[in-house]
This record gives sequence, structure tokens and C-alpha cells, in this order.
Amino acid sequence: MSWSPRHGLLTVDAITPAVLVLPGPVTRDEVPRLCADVRARLAATGGGVVVCDVARLGQPGLATVDALARMELAARRMGGRIRLRGPAPPLRALLDLVGLRFELEGQSEEREPPRGVEEAVEPGDPAV
Repeated sequence: MSWSPRHGLLTVDAITPAVLVLPGPVTRDEVPRLCADVRARLAATGGGVVVCDVARLGQPGLATVDALARMELAARRMGGRIRLRGPAPPLRALLDLVGLRFELEGQSEEREPPRGVEEAVEPGDPAV
């Protein structure tokens, strides 16, 4: 058998989700365009997840909730979903109030501890 080492970096197929930034308050007139953007980004990346950056939305209202729900529906119809990045506490509270659950960026998976957190501490372990 003969083997020759490869030179250079290994080829890794990394999947980076598309990001859609919502820069300000969302109106009902913008919802069809936002849904089309979600569909286009899912089609371009081959499905999966579109990260929706909502950090600069300002004070959320029902138009924002409606837009996010319709964007999620558009993503689900294409076999994907949206993930929220940077939702302010008022937006999270409003989404909880109306019963909508979104995956949040940086949120640990179900039954999985967040990174860097120990589940148990043994007596005598040094403080970190």
C-alpha cells in the first residue's frame, strides 16, 4: 500500500445561516417583502435556518409579531425556520404573551447545559 500526504488545509463544508436584519419598526406593508426575503435566503442556502436580527427593532408591537409569525410560516413551508438574534426583553415578553415560540440564537438546545457551565461541583474543587 502506498500513501502520500496531502498538503494544505482540509476542505470542510461549513454551513452558515443567512442573516436578515430588521433595522427598524416593521409595518404591515413590509410583510410580503420580508417573507419573500426569507424564502429567497432559504432557497439560496439550500434550506435550514435564516437568522433574523431583531436587535434594532425598537418598541415591538402587534405588527412586529405578525411579521415574525408570517416569516416563520414562510420558512416552515420551505422546510426551514427562522432564529431570532438579539431580541429585546419586551419583544420576548410579547411573543410569550401571544404564545409564539422562536429559537433564539445562542440558546442552548433542549436538555443540554449552556457552554462553560458545570453541572455539579465536587467538594474540594478549586474555585474558577
